[in-house]
Amino acid sequence: MHDVPLYELAHGRTGDKGDRINISLIAYRPEDYALLVEQVTTGRVAQHFAHRRPTQVQRFLLPQLQAMNFVLDAVLDGGVNDSLNLDAHGKALSFHLLAMTVRVP
Repeated sequence: MHDVPLYELAHGRTGDKGDRINISLIAYRPEDYALLVEQVTTGRVAQHFAHRRPTQVQRFLLPQLQAMNFVLDAVLDGGVNDSLNLDAHGKALSFHLLAMTVRVP
């Protein structure tokens, strides 16, 4: 077993609205989807984004697409228009998720 970053197994899509972001994680190969479901849990994502202090993290599975969608609340410093941070939204946060590692055989 060894660790690999998620970007080797999946790609991400994201959107933000107000102080909420959703990040979709889509497996490149259908055979990797089960591994992602097992290891990329709500708890791990909440821990990975702990520095953003999410108030809630939800995961929605989309097995026919070999994908999952995470919705994180209160991670955008009030939203794009209220935040003083640069690049703390959208694609920047999906890339942060894709840097998380998983164990593969």
